[in-house]
Amino acid sequence: MEKPVLAALLSINSYKLSDVEKYLFEKYNPLGVILFNRNIQSEKQTAQLVNSVKEVICRDDVLIAVDEEGGRVRRLKYDNSDELASQNILGQADNLQLTEIHSKIISEKMKNIGANMVFAPVLDIDYSNTTIALKNRCFGSNKEKIVTHGKIMCETYIHQGICPCIKHIPGHGRAFDDPHAKLPMINNPIKDLQADFYPFKQLKNMPAAMSAHILLKQIDDKNPVSVSKKIISEIIRNEIGFNGLLISDSIDMHALKGNIVQKALSVWNAGCDIVSYCRAAENEMIELCKSGKYMQDESLKRFEKIKSIICRKKETIVLDNQKKHYYSAISSFTEKTIIYDATEILHQLKKGEN
Repeated sequence: MEKPVLAALLSINSYKLSDVEKYLFEKYNPLGVILFNRNIQSEKQTAQLVNSVKEVICRDDVLIAVDEEGGRVRRLKYDNSDELASQNILGQADNLQLTEIHSKIISEKMKNIGANMVFAPVLDIDYSNTTIALKNRCFGSNKEKIVTHGKIMCETYIHQGICPCIKHIPGHGRAFDDPHAKLPMINNPIKDLQADFYPFKQLKNMPAAMSAHILLKQIDDKNPVSVSKKIISEIIRNEIGFNGLLISDSIDMHALKGNIVQKALSVWNAGCDIVSYCRAAENEMIELCKSGKYMQDESLKRFEKIKSIICRKKETIVLDNQKKHYYSAISSFTEKTIIYDATEILHQLKKGEN
């Protein structure tokens, strides 16, 4: 009999698994893990870490997820020799071939370490007041362009055996505040929000999506999206029509209230299939695992689509002339420099709490 799968993506504190992490992963069988800069020293070391995770969890379908959008949101960056474009620059270029090559390059990097899920593309619309945490990470303000580039990016990843995760459903672009630090509140009427929903509606058949930690006051004035039964049921599942695996944004963000267990239970109870936890604090992971929810019928059915993608044995081939064309083309575009690491800001906030 197969072990039940913990409905969570957990995290790792350093370059190697600790004894506690090995114990938790083996005993509680999480869906997978998320890798961060603190886990990545070199390609060889990261591949060894991924192999150790797979050996401990002992499943062929363990998710190894990475935030690898390009631009300033990158994890698999071992040196400065391969500056990948942000989605903003890809949107400026508006060349689908460049977006496809971009996705192939990232697929190659992920396969080299054994990762199989990428938290991209970002389908949020870039507004004038969009939070700095999202600036340069969106394809732009034209919703049709977002759909066109988002679609080619997703299709390229899927073809390469990498599962894309569209974000941040149902649309984070109107948020002024950073959810890592506080809960963003959006007071626009639903008719305005239809524009934000549009890219997600057009890509509703994608295998996975990440929920936004935002408060849509005109729909649910008490509960952020990730813990709102009303929004997940009525907007994400019904109006948008998304029926893939719904993964929460990290529950250690300050946008959500309560301790880690309270946050996780609220996310699961609201209808998210999977909780993501990124801080890698052993005491919190122990509590989360002990109180955890295991994947049930609907979530397992949604995961089957992902399994069919990540179990493909397809070699990624990015020709040297394609890479040369890509790097030459993106070098002609510029964007406002933003030095803002949301993960590091969250880390500093957490240090202040301890």
